[in-house]
Amino acid sequence: MDKSKNKFKFFLDNFIVYGLGGVISKAIPIVMLPIITSLMPNTTYYGLSDLVSAIVSFAGAFAILGMYDGMYRMFFEKDEIDFKKRVCSTTMIFTLISTFIVCLALFVCRNFLAEKILQSRDYINLIYIAIASTLVSATNCIISAPTRMQNKRKVFLITNFISSFLSYSFAIPLVLKHYYVIALPVAALISAITLELAFYLINRAWFSFSLFDIRILKDTLKISLPLFPNFLIYWVFNSCDRVMISSYMTVADVGVYSVGSKLGNVSQLIYTAFAGGWLYFSFSIMKEKDQIETNSKIFEYMAIVSFISTALICVINFPFFCLLFNGDYVLGYTIAPYLFLAPLLQMLFQIASNQLLIIKKTWPNVFLLSVGAISNVILNMVLIPSIGIEGASIATLIGYITTVLITVVILHRMKLLNYSLRLILLTLVFCFYLIAWRFFFRENFIIGGLFFVLYLCIVCFYYRYDIKAMISILKNIKKTV
Repeated sequence: MDKSKNKFKFFLDNFIVYGLGGVISKAIPIVMLPIITSLMPNTTYYGLSDLVSAIVSFAGAFAILGMYDGMYRMFFEKDEIDFKKRVCSTTMIFTLISTFIVCLALFVCRNFLAEKILQSRDYINLIYIAIASTLVSATNCIISAPTRMQNKRKVFLITNFISSFLSYSFAIPLVLKHYYVIALPVAALISAITLELAFYLINRAWFSFSLFDIRILKDTLKISLPLFPNFLIYWVFNSCDRVMISSYMTVADVGVYSVGSKLGNVSQLIYTAFAGGWLYFSFSIMKEKDQIETNSKIFEYMAIVSFISTALICVINFPFFCLLFNGDYVLGYTIAPYLFLAPLLQMLFQIASNQLLIIKKTWPNVFLLSVGAISNVILNMVLIPSIGIEGASIATLIGYITTVLITVVILHRMKLLNYSLRLILLTLVFCFYLIAWRFFFRENFIIGGLFFVLYLCIVCFYYRYDIKAMISILKNIKKTV
């Protein structure tokens, strides 16, 4: 029992403290969102910024080729420092080459991308900014990795705060000078460059061209290449809807959807905090006998956290949008709860599918994610023309639900993941709650509040002993920041 408590204390310590750095980088943009949107004359400019982000994330998937996760897995393969440095150096050299190739492809296709995605060649400068952002973000992913893998929490916390602060220090003046089109993309690029320089100075000892090892590259590619399609599929989940809204509707509608998704993606704070400590925790306990039991409990607890937090968002969603936004931006409330839950389902999938990564069988992830992604795209084609941006958010949510359900069933049959009857029951109750919100109390705070309290009471009853244990563990966590 004491051993189990120590594990959860270790996990919660990483979740709360280490993830705080990532939370800050996500929280500042959310806090600044009402200010930025109030300074822009219409939703088109915010839509353009989000489409640039979609291009960068798509290109970044090709540039990194899943090497970050492969690097992370190989880093913990041996304890020798020389081996770890060879892993880092080999990964960086490979990523540099692949990133330059991807950036060259973007440059060649710049006119096509401007016309088809941004809807006009007048925005060609945004494609150039996207190319530079791809180069910086892809390499920064690898350069910052040693900080994460050594669990250096304070460093990660400080650098993320400075980066986010600098981003909006540049964005707001540009908006005030009426550079609406380039303000946010340029600010994001400056922020990424600053962050990369900082991590290079911190982690430069881990990288050397002389430490390139072709054998390590082969072993890393065996892990990373099967994961590469996953990142493309994640792009379908997270960004493809923007491109399809732009195609079926307008860039202005993308702006409304983007704001709704940004507020909905407040859940990214939970996801980012979790991800900050999850990889380190999961690989550090992967050889222990009760690893499956530990992972299953974390899956169950995070599922319940996801349901409760989404139920709360359903209640405060409409008054929150009315308070912070004006005009068309208020319509974002119709999609926020769906897109709040989506990243949390992605988190649940990663918890479960990490069991496959531990046993070095990453190829099933492609199938699992592909089923959900295909569902997402098909539903987008049906729902966007019929119910607009709400259809895109529902399609994204259903895609993730499909993926998580199939993953849980398969892993359970493989005896790599367990789930309880109470989790199934509370999941079904939550589904009824979400349907009731959509049709009966979407704009009624009082009725929504009563439904939320009822659901919360049901959860607390079933998890009363677990809650007491968690409170005891939290009290014992030392302050590390």
